[in-house]
Amino acid sequence: MEHQSASSEITFQHHVSDAEFSKKVKRTTILLSVITVIELAIGLIIYTIHKGPDPNAYLVLAFKGVVCILTLAKAYYIVSVFMHLGDEIRNMIMTIVVPLMLFIWFILAFIIDGNSYKNLRNTYDKHFQETTTPVHHVEEKKAEEPKPGKQ
Repeated sequence: MEHQSASSEITFQHHVSDAEFSKKVKRTTILLSVITVIELAIGLIIYTIHKGPDPNAYLVLAFKGVVCILTLAKAYYIVSVFMHLGDEIRNMIMTIVVPLMLFIWFILAFIIDGNSYKNLRNTYDKHFQETTTPVHHVEEKKAEEPKPGKQ
């Protein structure tokens, strides 16, 4: 009985020459540098918007979304090229990516839950609001309230 070799999916043969790999690394490094410069420019724009007299929250949120997308693109290229995950078989990639997606879901669930708790606590626990609100905000709120009997 003859021993059969492992399937082509399990065995991995590296066909890329050193010159090709070096070219791929240089190209990826330049791409990551360009993405980083774009992220820094967007960060400067966000900083400038916040320093302005009337910051637009939706514009800032849009810029932050773009920065998140660019950061995910950088993470993909770093993992794919420099950590050689792009050269692995599909099952190995899924073994790493699926738990990562679950971890991201876990973080988002805790952020959403924490925000909900904060909003409920601010709504129903007046003592918490009184002890955590700065004094000048309380004074401004009292000044805005109409005086009883005067209208």
